[in-house]
Amino acid sequence: MQFLNKHQGIIEKVNELGSQRTPFFLFVDFLAEQVHLFLLDELVPALIQIDFPAFKTKGINVSTKKIELNKYPIDVIEYNTQFDIVKQHLHYGNSFLTNLTCETPIETTATLNEIYAASKSKYKINFKNEWVCFSPESFIKITGNKISSFPMKGTIDASLPDAEQQILEDKKEIAEHYTIVDLIRNDLSMVSTNVQVKKFRYIDKITTSDKTLLQVSSHIEGELPENFHEALGTILFSLLPAGSISGAPKKKTLDIIQEAENYQRGFYTGTAFYFDGTTIDSCVLIRFIEKKESDKGIQLVYKSGGGITIHSEAEKEYHELIDKIYVPCF
Repeated sequence: MQFLNKHQGIIEKVNELGSQRTPFFLFVDFLAEQVHLFLLDELVPALIQIDFPAFKTKGINVSTKKIELNKYPIDVIEYNTQFDIVKQHLHYGNSFLTNLTCETPIETTATLNEIYAASKSKYKINFKNEWVCFSPESFIKITGNKISSFPMKGTIDASLPDAEQQILEDKKEIAEHYTIVDLIRNDLSMVSTNVQVKKFRYIDKITTSDKTLLQVSSHIEGELPENFHEALGTILFSLLPAGSISGAPKKKTLDIIQEAENYQRGFYTGTAFYFDGTTIDSCVLIRFIEKKESDKGIQLVYKSGGGITIHSEAEKEYHELIDKIYVPCF
């Protein structure tokens, strides 16, 4: 609810577009400090390229170019310092789950345009050649008067022995997933009724440029009022930021994230919404490469991270954030 007063004008505009059944794209960064709303005829493919399940900008060709990344991750000592801040808050009971992320400088011979064209994902965005995202994670979907969310929590290298069994039986991963599902249930209950967990902890397989990953998701669903389009903006902003990339309880955990992380996420872990005039599809902006100014000029950084619980081990979490630095190529 914290973002409702912050962006009242844009919320009222989205409510109006919902009432009029006017299609749009909405991009919101992690802290809702930057919000971009575009009608479909305002999207210029040369500036913003989008590939969603039900919408794709024209004139963008698929590429089979192999994308190679050199990673220069945060020093493990620096990561452990941030991890310890989060762990301390968890011990105090200030949070039950905190999503800790970092930015990793990368080198590649590919441009953002080439990375976008060569990547394969459920949701892809190349935003003004400033950042590119190839997200496997849906945020919410609205079809008819059903609203669904699909939090993704838990990642493992598929090549490990009994990888699927390992992650499904891991006590830390189970606790983390229960926490996030409970948070999303509470979030959906703010805007809908009859909220239910339709499917709990199922496996998605993601093929990257150098390995295959298994990720664990759940499906939660609620019922919206028949006239929900008239309050579409209010509904969407009530659910921000996404629980899977913040934590629980959300408000206090956002404070912990600001204390522990030594950079600004920007649009990373924000959300992108597509309204076709009837239904909503959206994604969490993860798997994210961004241009950044540095003393060496323009540098590419890859932003990644994971959920920390009281059972988390720093070494495992450190390797997970590195494992998530990849391009899922064709």
